[in-house]
Amino acid sequence: MTFNIITLGCKVNQYESQLMSEILKNNGFTVSEDKDKADVTIINTCTVTAVTDAKNRKVLHKARRNNPDGIVILTGCMPQAFPDRITDFEGCDIVLGNKRRGDIVDYINEFLINRTQIVNIESHDNKNAEYENLSVHNFDGHTRAFVKIEDGCNRFCSYCIIPYSRGRVRSKSPDVLRNEIKDLSEKGYKEIVLVGINLSAYGQGEDFDLADAVDAVCEFDKIKRVRLGSFEPEMMYDSLIKRFAKQEKFCPQFHLSLQSGCDATLKRMKRQYNTAEYMEIVNDLRSNFDNASITTDVMVGFAGETDEEFKESLDFVKKVGFSKTHVFPYSRRKGTLADKMDNHLPKSVKDSRAKTMIEAAEKIRREFLDSQVGRVEKVLVERLRHNEYYEGYTMNYTPVHIYSDKELTGEIVSVKLTRAEGDFCVGELV
Repeated sequence: MTFNIITLGCKVNQYESQLMSEILKNNGFTVSEDKDKADVTIINTCTVTAVTDAKNRKVLHKARRNNPDGIVILTGCMPQAFPDRITDFEGCDIVLGNKRRGDIVDYINEFLINRTQIVNIESHDNKNAEYENLSVHNFDGHTRAFVKIEDGCNRFCSYCIIPYSRGRVRSKSPDVLRNEIKDLSEKGYKEIVLVGINLSAYGQGEDFDLADAVDAVCEFDKIKRVRLGSFEPEMMYDSLIKRFAKQEKFCPQFHLSLQSGCDATLKRMKRQYNTAEYMEIVNDLRSNFDNASITTDVMVGFAGETDEEFKESLDFVKKVGFSKTHVFPYSRRKGTLADKMDNHLPKSVKDSRAKTMIEAAEKIRREFLDSQVGRVEKVLVERLRHNEYYEGYTMNYTPVHIYSDKELTGEIVSVKLTRAEGDFCVGELV
């Protein structure tokens, strides 16, 4: 039987899709040559915003139309967060949440026998939750390998549904991580990206922490780089930063989630820090790492956000000088505390503020790229684009285009950055 997996959302979802792909291949399934048609289509959903849910449904309906006689499976965060929203399951043959991915073949076989819809969305046992120690052995189509080491979140920010779809914090043990990295290093991967739902909470309640995970990856000679996914700022302790800085393989790129640069807004969001604490962490990172890149997410138009609060947030973003900023308007999520708040803003106001914030962020981005010109950096080359230039990333995740007649894919090369264009730098081999 053939299969396709459609992945929406974060790097954790990409990792879990890779996991399901390997399980299916190990049981005799093959990837379909037609990306729209297969015997089995799995839709691995995200539910971070209402807009994302609408995209999930659109993808589901398209998959059903393209595969009227195929098996359509819905899994991931959306069914887990909203198990009673039955209309979202129409057209699905199998509905799973964020658990039991290891049993995906058993569910397919059960459906083939009975031909009746299967809905199995197990709630998270938040008191005795254990990390599901499944590992990948490859990362199809990627030069870098994403490795999930943490799941769940205990924070319950007022706007966020994710703790309901992912449960409480639980972590992969360093020993299991080492075994996984050993396999990936032997496959030729040079860079590992550690990811999680709340990555900075890795090891919470255990006798290890995020620096232990970084150290474990760095033990393997064939692994030349280790990078972190997005993490929360209040967990970035000085002792942790100093341990990262001791590892030469550690990439100084930090996606430090901000959400708002206004203290009043952060308080309504139930974030666990204020702007002064955030700035202290940024300064600590920059003092410990040469040419560090600080990237972030910023939400505009949160419930009750005044013109003055938005200006505070805008001014703070300019003050930090992020290397890159993902800007998005607030989206109401039923089941969250923020959904019940007063003074929700109209779409026109949110869109206008997003436009203003994006313009400021793009200007800061250009200034960052200009600051990289003239530097000689190590670039991991990921792919040849349009048979014209190679595309890769420096240690601090600056995208670089390299024009060369040599075969460079998968190699780490020294490159002098000669100019900035658009959202990247152009470099030449040294």
